[in-house]
Amino acid sequence: MSNYPLSYKLSWLPRLLKPSLGGDRGGFAAPAATLIDPPPMRTVRLAFVGDISAVANRDAPECDPAIAALLSSADLVVGNCESPIVERPRAVMGTWLGTHHAMSERFLADALAAVGIARDRLVLSLANNHVLDQGIAGFEETVATLNRLGIRAIGTVAGGPVQRHAAGSLTIGFAAFTLWRNTAAAPFEERIATRAAQWPHGVASGIDLICAVPHWDWEFRHFPRPATRALAKRLADLGVRLIAGHHAHVVQPIERIGDSLIAYGLGDFLGTALARLPWPARIGSIFVVDVSADPATRGAIAAYKMHFFMRLRAGRHERLVPVESLDGTLKQRVATRLEAVFPVSGN
Repeated sequence: MSNYPLSYKLSWLPRLLKPSLGGDRGGFAAPAATLIDPPPMRTVRLAFVGDISAVANRDAPECDPAIAALLSSADLVVGNCESPIVERPRAVMGTWLGTHHAMSERFLADALAAVGIARDRLVLSLANNHVLDQGIAGFEETVATLNRLGIRAIGTVAGGPVQRHAAGSLTIGFAAFTLWRNTAAAPFEERIATRAAQWPHGVASGIDLICAVPHWDWEFRHFPRPATRALAKRLADLGVRLIAGHHAHVVQPIERIGDSLIAYGLGDFLGTALARLPWPARIGSIFVVDVSADPATRGAIAAYKMHFFMRLRAGRHERLVPVESLDGTLKQRVATRLEAVFPVSGN
């Protein structure tokens, strides 16, 4: 009932066990840059995190103070809610095996407190392949829980193709969608945005910056497929100036297309596949983007930086630490992998 091609299904396990560095490496940008010089007097900070799940965490994660301080400095944090939020899983066996995702309200609240993300500054996308893992009732419970917690949701059909949210003094228009689903098309597409760049004329009126949050590309591949890059180009041509992608579960590079900035994949924020993954899939990133709030350049991206961290196993949960804090062989392996994915200088 999913829409994954057969070649994708056959390659999933090999790529999970050994994430791939294959693919086109040309045309990508450095992991940090200043785009407006001198910098604007006023900026709004957006921080994008990867997939959030309870699969690899029975308890709330531990978080290095530097990571928590970075996240708490943002005017708005945006992530992908990879697990439905339910008190009792409906797909009991699948949840136990890890093929169906679920997390409790308490786990989410404790995890957000541990990593320094305030609920009123958080936006979570529900546009992903796991959102109906606990059925339609589980989806409805997820939406209700986020409303009760004061967390804004994007990526639902009910919210419209571009959903507006305030970030400091700016209005950001979020276009969240998924190319993948794990269930039949009809119930999924009635609830979850699955089509990119199909919004009515004039929908961007009053929006300072349009940001796409796609669940796209193929998992456990560090470099995006040509079709994914072509879609990014189409979005940029339609006026999307910022794209922060999910689903690959490993970090992917950044590309600049004209005035548009694309981070193809941020990796997981909290592990989503197994409790113990191969080390390249435990590298995550926080994509920090400063957006101008000055009248002359309002809504333009002033600067960006990818902050990398590692998810280390600690009993029943993960421990999030900056890659700079690693040591020994693991630190060298991580540095070598990041150098392979992110060029030293921009294109």
